[in-house]
Amino acid sequence: MSINRAAATRIEVPRGLAGVVVTDTRIGDVRGTEGFYHYRQYSAVELAQTRGFEDVWHLLASGELPDAEQSAAFAAETAALRRLPDEVRAALPAVAAASGTSGPLSGMRTALSLLGAAKGFRPVYDIGADARRADTLVASAAVPTLLTALYRLGRGLDPVEPREDLSYAANYLYMLTGSEPDKQQARAIEQYLISTIDHGFNASTFTARVIASTGADVAACLVGAVGALSGPLHGGAPSRALDTLDAIGTPDRIDPWIRERVLAGDRIMGFGHAIYRTEDPRSRMLRAVAQQFGGPRVEFAVEVERQVEAILAELKPGRELHTNVEFYAGLVMELCGLPREMFTPTFAAARVVGWGANVVEQAEDSKIIRPVARYVGVGAPVAVPEVV
Repeated sequence: MSINRAAATRIEVPRGLAGVVVTDTRIGDVRGTEGFYHYRQYSAVELAQTRGFEDVWHLLASGELPDAEQSAAFAAETAALRRLPDEVRAALPAVAAASGTSGPLSGMRTALSLLGAAKGFRPVYDIGADARRADTLVASAAVPTLLTALYRLGRGLDPVEPREDLSYAANYLYMLTGSEPDKQQARAIEQYLISTIDHGFNASTFTARVIASTGADVAACLVGAVGALSGPLHGGAPSRALDTLDAIGTPDRIDPWIRERVLAGDRIMGFGHAIYRTEDPRSRMLRAVAQQFGGPRVEFAVEVERQVEAILAELKPGRELHTNVEFYAGLVMELCGLPREMFTPTFAAARVVGWGANVVEQAEDSKIIRPVARYVGVGAPVAVPEVV
């Protein structure tokens, strides 16, 4: 009797690979029971509170925080990469038109492919570590330019060319609106961007690493990651959390509105997380950022958070359902003037840096990621019926 050796060595794992360790990483980790996550050896929240985006980008790309001289040099290096190749710029109006109501994130999948081709990205399998890193810098620097250009073109506006004298975050807001942002807005968006650069082996990061394991080029890896991020269960929640605030409307409606939906089995967007069993540290930090702006909208959001957590604790005891990053992320982006259709693209403008670091790390291992599935269909083989 023949033995199916592959079947004999299969390992049954939880749905969604929950809790399954698939590789080693030096980039960072999420410790959900502690409510803590880090980039390299540093607290991600502390980095967001004390450093600029380019410094954290340098940390992920180079493995260390830069000193003052290195920081200035890296900021200048990446700022110089923001302009798009002529052939990509020429194609963006058609990409924006074709994207239609799907929005800039959909268009960016095509635009990233064009960028990789125009820049001559080669398979990571065929190039060394320095070239892989260089390609991730090119792509990451270009993503804000692509996203803002696609957004503006979709509204009949001309794209705004990037400025090298502005920080990553300030330049992003400038290209989106055409006006230089004030310092509070630029810093608030910068803190949000830093807080979402990386977050363990989430769906989009894992997708990027699977593609990198095939030896594909950096653009292909990032396109796959964007596709995963576009799903509402991954990157699409910030605007939906604000939709919840709008639907509730006033403080007196919080309790009945939330109770009705929880009892109906509906998910309350912005609450609960697949990893954290405590308060999401990103939510805690962004709540403080929002409160620096102040105003009725922020006060209402804080009250919604308080009441929702109390109701969830009452109706779903033992579940530990708290606000996640999307709840206050949406509020911060709204306070900084970002339209809701740009919330998830802004998430991508941060996460592309983390994806790039993961692609470079995965490319160090030549083993392709190739799991198996358990077949549960009709027993095989069945004779193929004749055509009558």
